[in-house]
Amino acid sequence: MSDEPETREYEVVVVGGGPAGQTAAMYSTRLGHRTALVDRGGGRAAMMQEVHNLIGVREETSGPEYLGVGREQLEEYGCDIHRDMLTSCDRTAGGSLELQGNRAVYRAEYVVLATGLNDVRPDPPLPRTGRGLHYCLHCDAHMFVDQPVYVMGYAESAAHVAGIMLNFTDEVDLLTRGHEPEWSVETEQMLADHPIDVVHEDVAGVQNGADGWLKALEFEDGAVREYKGGFAMYGAEYNNGLARELGCEINDDGSVGVGDHGETSADRVYAVGDLTPGHNQVPIALANGAKAGIDIHFKLRDFPREPETVAAAGPVRSEAVPGIPDELLEQAVDFHTYDE
Repeated sequence: MSDEPETREYEVVVVGGGPAGQTAAMYSTRLGHRTALVDRGGGRAAMMQEVHNLIGVREETSGPEYLGVGREQLEEYGCDIHRDMLTSCDRTAGGSLELQGNRAVYRAEYVVLATGLNDVRPDPPLPRTGRGLHYCLHCDAHMFVDQPVYVMGYAESAAHVAGIMLNFTDEVDLLTRGHEPEWSVETEQMLADHPIDVVHEDVAGVQNGADGWLKALEFEDGAVREYKGGFAMYGAEYNNGLARELGCEINDDGSVGVGDHGETSADRVYAVGDLTPGHNQVPIALANGAKAGIDIHFKLRDFPREPETVAAAGPVRSEAVPGIPDELLEQAVDFHTYDE
């Protein structure tokens, strides 16, 4: 018996099963291209206790629930979903993109990277993520209107977010946790000019309420400060290993440089979602995925044929259309129910 992993061939392989990756796979599949979504699991969206800022989705929907519905939709349309960890990638002699996974090899004409980023967490990570420790200002600031809030960090970004939180509440503390501040003199003056308490003592303990939400933080000097929650601002680590291997341009912060439709500097490689520059928001990730899927469709679709192709091969005959692969055509016919 051969130990060689199975090779699975597609027109499009999407790497990463978050909102951006799922949307790119949705568009690619529904536009008639053999598509696979390869997902290792986890990710920022999977950690969401509640989904915010997404029209049509109630806030009591959790991230796992939201993503689970997306996977069901993809499978209904005919997208193959593989749970696998990709370890390397390359281009074949014939020009295809080849992704090596632990369970299989995935070969594609186009690849969409939706591998996201990891927020750098406090060490130790306290309080509990989603129950008082948050990372996305634009997602969660609304939760803390008129509530006491902390911002944890010691760089420019932390001071900037502390200032922004004054738009939502009059109780904002900036916790450096014993680190020497790295912000500029101008930022130091901004903090002095606004009602922000800068607390330099490290956190010594956490007090939670009966519902599990943060109630207060205890500090090494014995002080106890009450908070509804707050934000950790220690930067991000981009999951750009595959992008680097494929030759994509990497920005100074580790994000992947892209064009208007998610195209990277590497031929036939796209990047979408949190892996790319911009606001890390679910609606924006959805737009990224949609634009990439549509752009790839323009490059892959069979019809209408270019004049030079028609001149060489002759007019398109009726038996040559539609261009959608047989398996996706059958899936689409089964999916739709049209009343007579």
